[in-house]
Amino acid sequence: MGIIKRISDIFKSNVNDMIDKAEDPQKMLDQMVRDMEGNYREAKVQVAKAIADEKKLFVQLEQNKKQTVEWEKKAIIAVEQGRDDLAKEALKRKNSFAELATGFDTQWQEQKRVSDQLKANLKGLENKIDEAKRKKNLLVARAKRAEAQKTIHNAMNKMSDNGAFATFARMEDKVMSIESETSAALELETDSLDDQFKQLEAGSGVDEELAALKKQIAEKSESSTAE
Repeated sequence: MGIIKRISDIFKSNVNDMIDKAEDPQKMLDQMVRDMEGNYREAKVQVAKAIADEKKLFVQLEQNKKQTVEWEKKAIIAVEQGRDDLAKEALKRKNSFAELATGFDTQWQEQKRVSDQLKANLKGLENKIDEAKRKKNLLVARAKRAEAQKTIHNAMNKMSDNGAFATFARMEDKVMSIESETSAALELETDSLDDQFKQLEAGSGVDEELAALKKQIAEKSESSTAE
């Protein structure tokens, strides 16, 4: 009975408290189920012994009842043969076996009651272990879900603490600054090239004007000589 009480105590444990204290809830629950199954096996051995004792008492009961009947038959034979002395001895043996049979019957009845109760308790414990296994699977799933949520929450906190998003914002500003500087440099380079071409165009116009002036002077000079 002590082993059965131990198993019952396990089921009365505060599972949620054990999970809170456990570093790994799944390992803790697996260990609990293993402990239950180990205690169940021990209880099963004790129940088997109780059943064996009951069967042994029943066999002894039947043997003594059989001997009671046998010695009563012998007493009858002795009386029929006129051997009252043997009949008396036979009746003494008969009464002795009958008394033993009565004692074994009482013990067997009590042992049978205990065995039946133990078998019922063992079946109940087996059902509880099955229920514990189902609950374990449910609790493990809940623990994994909670762990995943905790991991995501911690990751978000770390990103916030490390200023990850602020760093991205600074990098974006830096890239935009580089882009602006490059655009300005290209714009300045284009303006400089335009100025050079304008200068070339301006220089070409002066040369043409100078040539025209020289031609005009030459023509005037030739006209004066001819007169």
